[in-house]
Amino acid sequence: MIERPAPARPAGPGGDVLSALLRTVRLGGALQFCLMPEGDWETDDKPRMAALATRAVAAIPFHILVEGECWLRMQGGEWALEAGDVAAFPFATGHQLGAGRGGRRISPTDDLPPKPWNQLPVLRYGGDGRRVRLLCGYLECDAVNFRPLRQSLPTLLHVRTATSEQTRWLAATIRQMELETDHPRPGGQSVIERLTEIIFIELLRHQIIAGPPEKVGWLAAAGDPALGRCLALIHDQPRREWSVATLAAEAGLSRSTLTDRFEAVLATSPMRYVREWRLYLASTDLRTTAKPIPVIAEEAGYGTEAAFSRAFSRAFHCPPAAWRHDPRDRTVRSNGVTVPPANV
Repeated sequence: MIERPAPARPAGPGGDVLSALLRTVRLGGALQFCLMPEGDWETDDKPRMAALATRAVAAIPFHILVEGECWLRMQGGEWALEAGDVAAFPFATGHQLGAGRGGRRISPTDDLPPKPWNQLPVLRYGGDGRRVRLLCGYLECDAVNFRPLRQSLPTLLHVRTATSEQTRWLAATIRQMELETDHPRPGGQSVIERLTEIIFIELLRHQIIAGPPEKVGWLAAAGDPALGRCLALIHDQPRREWSVATLAAEAGLSRSTLTDRFEAVLATSPMRYVREWRLYLASTDLRTTAKPIPVIAEEAGYGTEAAFSRAFSRAFHCPPAAWRHDPRDRTVRSNGVTVPPANV
């Protein structure tokens, strides 16, 4: 996992709470291939990209447009993409890419060579010379299993780096990824994975700092000075014996004001948020460690395994033991929401 410095933001710890979240979130970057079609074309409408994920966590497909222009269609809408654009899909929402109208149908994931790959595959589709170049892949991120964050994310994260001063660092990261792709060197695959993680973190930071002025949701709370500090403390110290009084004191608010702010922005109470974060950490422990369930239950703040099991089942629509042993339940029904696969 890559940690980034907090962004400069007057009196606002949004970057701090994002870092606090990411310190306990497992990110796995995997750039899959370089797509270079020419002329008029469009990807097929079959669900493909989510199937490329190799681990039992949510796969977030993304596309980085390095050269040319193309369009993106999703859920009845269409977006024009230009060189330097990054598009990511937190819920693996089905989508199509293309250029022109009525062009040939291509199925990139069907045309990929069998693994293992010594270097990134490059898929070329001939045409009239009007070339588009895309870096396509997915990011494995279990953070979408954390309900407050999940409910705050849009179906499409789209950032344009070519015309914004705020995205110069992201544009530089994309150029570095392009260099690693064009000129493979030892360790290049690992470098590309780390760069992919950084790009996703930058997308989230951009959504907090420069995105639409949301008034509710986790991203809005992360950008709020008082709530952001509370969330960062909870995420950094999940086992602390928190109370509304201690959180209010840390935030410099009265207990009633803090409770009202949580309800207004996050639609929850401070202590319920603490419980949800502890249950999320329990879900990652179940998947990534061999800790006995009673130990995980105690660390999550539950006096008995039965009480933990009931709370976990309400939150994840799956008992702890099944969550640990059934990867399919985690990737398809995380938090009870069916995640549709994506198209490439």
